Amino acid sequence: MSGDSFIRRDGEDYAEAFARLLPTGEAWSRDPASTLMQLVRGQAEIWGAVVDPRAADLLEIETDPRFTLELLADWERAYGLPDPCVPVVQTLPERRQRLAQKIAMQGGQSRAFFIGVAASLGYAIAITEYVPFQFGLSSFGGSHGKLNPPGFRYCWTVTVSGARLTRFQFGASSFGRDSLLSIRKAEDLECIFGRLKPAHTKLFFAYGAPPATLVQQRFSFGASTFGGDPLLRLTSA
Repeated sequence: MSGDSFIRRDGEDYAEAFARLLPTGEAWSRDPASTLMQLVRGQAEIWGAVVDPRAADLLEIETDPRFTLELLADWERAYGLPDPCVPVVQTLPERRQRLAQKIAMQGGQSRAFFIGVAASLGYAIAITEYVPFQFGLSSFGGSHGKLNPPGFRYCWTVTVSGARLTRFQFGASSFGRDSLLSIRKAEDLECIFGRLKPAHTKLFFAYGAPPATLVQQRFSFGASTFGGDPLLRLTSA
């Protein structure tokens, strides 16, 4: 069939292949009207109509984790899924999405990596890292002005700016079991981040809008004006 990724063969193809395996001679006629050839074609139809389409469907659909259905449980078992960090019952599209992510994930320790992992789970987050106070480098009142102890360089906070929303999907959700809109907590996010975070760091979670970042603007000769600009001004980023 045009456009198929795998070649599909019908009964005639299998009959021709079976006939080539038969012995040669007067008793093994290849005449299409002979009883032998009719028997061969009849047996070959089973392969062309049942076995071959079934095998092609498995090759085309079940070998792709994005579309697998019958072998989804086998794929999940091979990649350690379902994730113990996700105790809720996942829909079929969610299971496929998580499987594809697990196969493609290469790991990382950057902000972008963790923000991407959260986004794949349906969360929007902000990451705050801390800098210990250092005399000569830090300034009171600035973004690095808090008297953070040295150990704070190993701490970071993930602020979840909103709850995860899961909408009812026709074909994936079921009436009577799934609500039209369910709001989930972030236990799954906390569990997964706890497993992925660098081992030497301490991770905290906060919920709500992330705090605004304060930016210092000092009086600059030639750029600021006396009476119009203060000597030090803190503005939101």
